[in-house]
Amino acid sequence: MSEAVNGDAGTYHGEYKVPGGKLLVADVTVRDGRLASVQLSGDFFLEPDDALEAIDRALEGASVDADANTLIATIRAALPPQTEMIGLSVPAIATVIRRALSRTSDWRDHQFGLIHRAPEPPLLHMALDEVLTREVAEGRRGPTLRVWEWDRAAIIIGVFQSLANEVDSDAAAAEGIEVVRRISGGGAMFVEPGNTITWSLIVPETLVQGLTFVESYAFLDDWVIQALGDMGIKAWYVPINDITSPGGKIAGAAQKRINGAVLHHVTMAYDIDADKLTRVLRIGREKLSDKGTASAGKRVDPLRRQTGLERETIIQRMIDSFAARFTLMPTSLTEGELERAHALANDKFSSEAWLRRVP
Repeated sequence: MSEAVNGDAGTYHGEYKVPGGKLLVADVTVRDGRLASVQLSGDFFLEPDDALEAIDRALEGASVDADANTLIATIRAALPPQTEMIGLSVPAIATVIRRALSRTSDWRDHQFGLIHRAPEPPLLHMALDEVLTREVAEGRRGPTLRVWEWDRAAIIIGVFQSLANEVDSDAAAAEGIEVVRRISGGGAMFVEPGNTITWSLIVPETLVQGLTFVESYAFLDDWVIQALGDMGIKAWYVPINDITSPGGKIAGAAQKRINGAVLHHVTMAYDIDADKLTRVLRIGREKLSDKGTASAGKRVDPLRRQTGLERETIIQRMIDSFAARFTLMPTSLTEGELERAHALANDKFSSEAWLRRVP
């Protein structure tokens, strides 16, 4: 952290929307590498009243190099007996302090571009994610929300997954399902046109600065939880990368960081052919058993059943929810971006070397 503030005296501001909770704000003054003053604020609930002052005082004198566990221990030791926190937590307080010291940006500091194009092949989607993430990293493009449309069924495996272990290639070929590998980690996805809702959120790393890797997933998915709530869907985040509901999993996310930009992409199940999924994906019993279910189909709770809404309506409501909270403007791919994506799709993502990098 001291590298972030360079040990200089000054006042720093950080904000953190607690997933499923309230907004937490920290204004801290640094002097000689330590916190000289701390002021926490927000729309949370905290009892007794003097708990907030106790937390502020306890953090004064803490090193700007203090890690999350040290800050958490300091805060807990200072809490009055029978302290009640609603909408925040001790780890969340440590997080907002770290974000303040890291000179983070806030959602409201950015104007997001919206890209929503006609259906495109899976290989091009893989390439567009990499190209646009590099564009954001280089500052040639602002933060971007890209909604995907699929022109065919596909299996997309994570960058570290074994092709043979995850996919029944013969069954996939028989079903006419294309298999591709993405640049992010995580598990395999089975997608079909009309049955899947997929998007990428590409942001500068300053937006998640001061968050752990796991925290960044919850932070970047919080607007999704709220958007689903706007549609009457009770949903919540399950670490590290799932969004679930009382009926089962709704969505899964994956991330990749490139040169100061974060690619966070999410696939949601609108409808699903569970029998086809189990034929083409090698989902072992052990993996299913730790999810508390007996079949792959039962692990997913499609939005069509939950909402009764058309897929296009759900997508538009998701976009509207994002636009209501942040600044979102329609934008287009440039000719150069599209050319680079086509070249990358042909040279990298369609190659056997890339697909079979983990055989």
